[in-house]
Amino acid sequence: MDEVTQIREKIDLASFISEYIPLKKMGRNFKANCPFHNEKTPSFIVSPERQIWHCFGGCNKGGDIYTFLMEYENLEFIEALRILAKRTGVQLRESSFEAGTSSKKEIIYKLNKAALEYYHYVLTKHKAGGKAFNYLTKDRKLDARLIETFMLGFSPKDGIDLSNYLISKKKYKKEDLVEAGLAFYAGSRVMDFFRNRVMFPLFDHRGNVVGFSGRAIDESYSGGKYINTKDTLVYHKGSMFFGLNTAKEEIKKLDKAIIVEGELDVISCFSVGIKNAIAVKGTALTEDQVGLVSRFTNNVCLCFDKDDAGYEATKRSLASLEKKGMNITTCIFDRAKDADEAIKTDLLAFKKSIKRDTPVYDFLFSKTFSSFEKDRVYGKRKISEELLPIFTRISNEIVKEHYLKKLSNELNVSLDALLREAERMEKKDIVKENVFVKSKDKKPRTEVLEDYLISLIVQHGNPKSILEKCIEILKDYKFKTDSYQKIINHLLLFFKNNGKFESRIFMNILPKELTMSFDSAYLFPMPSFDGDERYEREVEKVARELRALFLKNKIKEISLSLKTGEKDEDLKKVKDLEKELTSTIILLGKS
Repeated sequence: MDEVTQIREKIDLASFISEYIPLKKMGRNFKANCPFHNEKTPSFIVSPERQIWHCFGGCNKGGDIYTFLMEYENLEFIEALRILAKRTGVQLRESSFEAGTSSKKEIIYKLNKAALEYYHYVLTKHKAGGKAFNYLTKDRKLDARLIETFMLGFSPKDGIDLSNYLISKKKYKKEDLVEAGLAFYAGSRVMDFFRNRVMFPLFDHRGNVVGFSGRAIDESYSGGKYINTKDTLVYHKGSMFFGLNTAKEEIKKLDKAIIVEGELDVISCFSVGIKNAIAVKGTALTEDQVGLVSRFTNNVCLCFDKDDAGYEATKRSLASLEKKGMNITTCIFDRAKDADEAIKTDLLAFKKSIKRDTPVYDFLFSKTFSSFEKDRVYGKRKISEELLPIFTRISNEIVKEHYLKKLSNELNVSLDALLREAERMEKKDIVKENVFVKSKDKKPRTEVLEDYLISLIVQHGNPKSILEKCIEILKDYKFKTDSYQKIINHLLLFFKNNGKFESRIFMNILPKELTMSFDSAYLFPMPSFDGDERYEREVEKVARELRALFLKNKIKEISLSLKTGEKDEDLKKVKDLEKELTSTIILLGKS
């Protein structure tokens, strides 16, 4: 048994997936809301028997433990293999993927780690980092322990030092540095992307260095005060947090994440024992970030900067959080602009604000009412325009009604009036994105029936008898889905030598290109049947409907050819087909 198979056999897929998403028992399988697209009705099915999964919803993805991990964590196969090998204790032999060329993502991870060590050395050991070290320790009040914990660094201002080090000493190629976002081309040379900046390394939740954020320390700087690594194969600004690698265990332990805006906010929180803080790395939470933090907790406290931009970021973050059904609070501190300043100004008050966090909708309610006069018509209008779009997006109906009633009482207007206004606003704000996009066509009835019939056959305890009955009804029918026709043919061959059906044995003789179609049919969600007789009647009913559709199509084809010139044999063929169609429809009505 090779290592890939050995690892797959050692891990129970249902148990593994349940570490990421909650699974519910459904007959012999498990179901869940698909983690790869938004849906309200569970369409994600896991088979413990076959150790496979498949989504029957919008994304139609499926596979085994490797494909799940690769899809969920955005990994290449080699990365997933190494993670699962470590988990199972399986030793991977030296092979082409280890001894030969590394994947591009792995090269970037290694490059970033080398850059991290270089930047950290310059900050803590080299005179070129002296000014930056003083800025961090004296101006920002960070001690050496914190600098070490977060592996802070400094990028020299010459703009060539890191590139020379990585190319000359570490033997990396110029194009690798550019692809990692560490350098850019200047003619035939490469120049460092980060220059004269304090460097904050950005780790993913698995501990890989995916990029950097650089803060300027001089007033005369080019670019923003903070600049980030450009998007690369491993880094996308809207899909990660600063500090998650150090905070994830505390987030799980406390079942709560405190979300702040900047790196120094996270480090200050950590310095005073608040170790479940992470930084958003942008102006508002994205759906990818919400999906990531939801793996560790369902509770978030938004602790953005106390300015207009922070307030707007709070509002913009709500839609993504609501989609995931998160519990959302916020912390209120009045005498500071951000978490870092609040800690330095009044630590006790900051800790109290974190401990007594306020439901975010209460905060928005009171802030909005303090900004406008609720007793004036104009004030009522502005308050409703501000709060109605927010409250109507609340996913929990009880919570939604609570705030709408509260708004109704405070404005002294009827709930019906608010609901009518909310509906009007919603219609006005709908952006018709799909005007020029052709709507997704529904599957033809024939294909729907083929999907269902194949699923009925392969999910039966011993499909030999029902397969024979189907062939008898369908006769010369050819499946529109070519893979289904091939699966039927392989099943017929299988039953020539085997009386009993065992999916694992059958999969050994099924060509690899048919595996996905078979797995999909094997996991297709089925209704429950009251005994084998009812099951078999359903199979016959579906087969007869397919036969009827086939006959109708055949009659139409021959009838069209008759227009070009009547032939006696064609006329007779149509009459025979019409007679069979009539009897098929009669039998269909009785089933």
